[in-house]
Amino acid sequence: MQIAKDTVVQFHYVLSEADGEQVESSYETDPMAYLHGHGNLFPKLEEALEGLEAGAKADVTLTADESYGQREEGRTQRVPIKHLLTKGKLRPGMTVKVNTERGAADATVVKVGLKNVDLDTNHPLAGKSIRFEVEIVEVRDATAEEIQHGHAHGVGGHQH
Repeated sequence: MQIAKDTVVQFHYVLSEADGEQVESSYETDPMAYLHGHGNLFPKLEEALEGLEAGAKADVTLTADESYGQREEGRTQRVPIKHLLTKGKLRPGMTVKVNTERGAADATVVKVGLKNVDLDTNHPLAGKSIRFEVEIVEVRDATAEEIQHGHAHGVGGHQH
C-alpha cells in the first residue's frame, strides 16, 4: 500500500542538523505514526513521503523556513522553575520542556536563578536547516475515527 491521503504511516527517523549533528532518533522507541494529508508533518516532509510503501527510505532536507522558522530576537522569558517539565540540574544551553497554554514546548536555558530560569523560547532548531532520514515501517488505511479526529491513534500516534 502506498502513502496517500487518509493513510496512517508508521516510520522511524533520524533528525539531524543539516551540518550532520544528530539531534534525535526514534529507533530506540516505537515508530512515529501520523495521518497523511492532514498537516501533521512539515509540508515538504509529508510531500516527500507521498507514494512510498513500507520498507522505503527517504532523505529529506528542510530549510529553516520549511521547518521551525527563523530565530526571532527578544524571545527570552523568565519562568518559574516549577513550570518546567524537565527536572534535574539546569545549566545554560540545555534544551528543556516548559508547560505553556498550548501544551509542552521546547526552549533553551539562558540563565538559571534560584527560583526562576530565563529561557530562549525560539525552538532550539529555529534558524537551522534540518535533515530527516526516514524509514517507512507500515502503511494502512485510516479508520473513520482517525480521519474525523485528524490524527493517527494507537502506538506512535495520539492516545485517547
